[in-house]
Amino acid sequence: MDTSTTAITVALHDGARVQAESSVLDARAHGELVAPGIVQVLRQADLTPRDVDAVVTGTGPGPFTGLRVGIVTARTFALARAVPVHGLCSLDALAHEAAHGPLRGVERFVVATDARRKEVYWAGYRIEEGLPVAEWAPDVCRPADLAPRLDGRPVVGRGPVLYPDLLGEPVAGAPLDVSAGWLADLAVRRLAAGASLDDTTPLYLRRPDAVPSVAPVTVV
Repeated sequence: MDTSTTAITVALHDGARVQAESSVLDARAHGELVAPGIVQVLRQADLTPRDVDAVVTGTGPGPFTGLRVGIVTARTFALARAVPVHGLCSLDALAHEAAHGPLRGVERFVVATDARRKEVYWAGYRIEEGLPVAEWAPDVCRPADLAPRLDGRPVVGRGPVLYPDLLGEPVAGAPLDVSAGWLADLAVRRLAAGASLDDTTPLYLRRPDAVPSVAPVTVV
């Protein structure tokens, strides 16, 4: 499952292929939609929570509130079922989908998603043995600061849709938001290759929009 972007996305993967997937676009209803998404995919696959033997969550980067909804839900589901929970950078899933779609054969490219505040979350990738490898670690910046680093690399995600003058025109057919199906597929491949995906720490990359106010203290 992933709630790092506009998509609230949940999928079931049997280790070979995606069995069911639900994705709803809503920038502000992650908390309301992730649980119904879980119910929907289980029904589509004619399964119950008892049939789930592992959980994968996208760890962002993403806006604070939406991102933590998916991670907390994944951790809670895994704890209740006593199954492993794995974490995977959400941008990696977008890169994986793009590399098997419109950017097939492209060796290097960038993923950029909407970070709000007129910024983007982004990472740079190269493809090795069919899997995305991050060359530039996830970061957040203004599109104008990312543009000089592209050096001709195509960009996928909502970044170029929002800022085509700086990040280039969107690649036809490229994914805009994370797909839980592709997130799961990448996790399966990396686990099979011996990678550790134990870390589910969220990649916030900046402070939350809402912070508690501190009342003035008067000393008498």
